[in-house]
Amino acid sequence: MKAFAVHPLLVALRDAIAFEPVGEPVGNLTIGRGAFDRRPLHVAIVEGKTASGSLGTAECQQLAGLFEIVAEERSGLVVFLDSAGARVSEGLRALGAFRSLYRAGLNAAFSGAPIAMALGRNCFGGASMLAHLAPQRLFAQNTQLAMSGPSIIASAMGADPQDEMFRAMSEASMSPAARVKASPANDLWKEGDDLAAWLAEALAQRGDAASALRLRHEALELRLDKRTAARPWESVRRRDLEKIYEKYEARESDGFVMGQGTRASEGESFAGIVGRNPLGAARAWRFADAVWKMCDQPPKRLEVLLDCATHAARLDDERIVLTEYIVDMGFALSALARRGTQVGLMVLGKAGGGVYVALAAPAQSVTSVYGADIQVLPGAAVAAILGQSTESTPSFQEYLAAAVADEELKLGIIPGTQ
Repeated sequence: MKAFAVHPLLVALRDAIAFEPVGEPVGNLTIGRGAFDRRPLHVAIVEGKTASGSLGTAECQQLAGLFEIVAEERSGLVVFLDSAGARVSEGLRALGAFRSLYRAGLNAAFSGAPIAMALGRNCFGGASMLAHLAPQRLFAQNTQLAMSGPSIIASAMGADPQDEMFRAMSEASMSPAARVKASPANDLWKEGDDLAAWLAEALAQRGDAASALRLRHEALELRLDKRTAARPWESVRRRDLEKIYEKYEARESDGFVMGQGTRASEGESFAGIVGRNPLGAARAWRFADAVWKMCDQPPKRLEVLLDCATHAARLDDERIVLTEYIVDMGFALSALARRGTQVGLMVLGKAGGGVYVALAAPAQSVTSVYGADIQVLPGAAVAAILGQSTESTPSFQEYLAAAVADEELKLGIIPGTQ
């Protein structure tokens, strides 16, 4: 068996913080302690030892526990990530575990604890979302960070991932140099570089986390393509909303819906991602923008509606770092919940992957409409990763057991129909 090669950045990082493991590794995860500038640190190392460093149920539980400690103590945390994201082979259990992990990560981010993220070769899907919990990230020269890997993007484009033209476009969009150019929060490490200056900045104490995250949201608007304006709002009637609410008013634009409704004689706001199109950066930003604005006058309750199977696998979205826009939705909902709003998520039809996690992690409860289809990833993406997929819809009992949904709502209609 070929020996596992430790990434050069990890070697340098372990030396810089005097890393010591605590306990035995759990799958791809090793937890330990270190120190920098005479300050003790918690440390988490995720390596690509098996299944491309994917995070299964066991790793998610351990890492969630560490995030909880960091949030409570407001102590420093250094994370090394070399991971393809959630372990698809574990199915719904991995998705439910990642929901809990991401919720703990959001709490750590809002606690104001100093968090530094150093990235290895792979940082895809949920791993890329974890990377953006930190104010700053350090890329190695061979780091690949994206919501979708090049093979999945190529498949969506109908291209050969080995085609020279596709590889050139992918490199121009997603290389470490491109990521550093996209955001001042990203830095590039070259072998032999001293890590002290980056660690000092990344672990510096910061002010109010919610204010800083809202500024991050506003900066994301500057990256969006201004050439395509959003369609005007239109009043809409949907069969599912007719069943959910005693009365309601809703408007929609490009698969983003907002409105007010009355349920059990109590009023509530709702906002959602609906429609057949995968979620791109522009629609994610509009959702987050609406929620951030609600923080100024928080409603008593916000129901988040979801009928969107996955995020977009497009180079145009990855060029502006799609992960940041998806993460921004979770930050906005967490900020609103911290202002006292009761946040719920209702899955009307299809849901899965990072879109589901970003919306489900901050929610106090997740409701699946009878017949809703929650998957780790769409069948085509699963097939691209595992070489096989299933098109069957799990039962609510499976959702409940995996902790991806907490209750079921029967409307008497086919989910996702208007």
